[in-house]
Amino acid sequence: MITLYDCATAPSPRRARILLAEKGVAHETIQVDLRSGEQLGEAYRRINPQCTVPALRTGEGAVLTDNAGIAAYLEARYPEPPLLGTTPLEKAQIASWNWRVEFEGLLAIAEALRNGSPAMANRALPGPHDYPQIPELAQRGVARVRNFFAMLDERLAGSEFVAGERFSIADITAVVAVDFARVVKVKPDEQQHPNLVRWRAAMAQRPAMAL
Repeated sequence: MITLYDCATAPSPRRARILLAEKGVAHETIQVDLRSGEQLGEAYRRINPQCTVPALRTGEGAVLTDNAGIAAYLEARYPEPPLLGTTPLEKAQIASWNWRVEFEGLLAIAEALRNGSPAMANRALPGPHDYPQIPELAQRGVARVRNFFAMLDERLAGSEFVAGERFSIADITAVVAVDFARVVKVKPDEQQHPNLVRWRAAMAQRPAMAL
């Protein structure tokens, strides 16, 4: 049985939850309490030395400790429905857009949150090591998130989905990024981002997106 090490309130494991649901993969879930620092404790370090979630224990007993590895495994192990593309070009386009959403969206939000939240003092980066906050990065992060929303709205003006003609992992990553941006007080606006608002409403019709 596959086991997902999850945290219900965190964006990164939400990506894995949605992916598992979209593929209809049965699995067990173990919650890791990030608020109490459980991810930094010895018990979880033995599972994932990177001290992050998600982590996924495969049916073969291997532990995958990032979304990229989890997605690659699940796509290969459960190829239907295909969420990473089927043709060489489609695979490349989905990989490219997924990376853009991660870099320009999720990482920008994390930059703003982790460098601006008093609750994350000395935890400016996830993982086993402590890093001090840089307040200027919080300001830059918010600016990057706003630019990300504008970019994504422009992209969706001519496309039903983020990466092409059908739903893919890029849409999953984008939903998580758009929803998570609320923590830095950035939300889609019907006036400024009509295409983004339309796309998010369409995504809400997929049951997996409620997870």
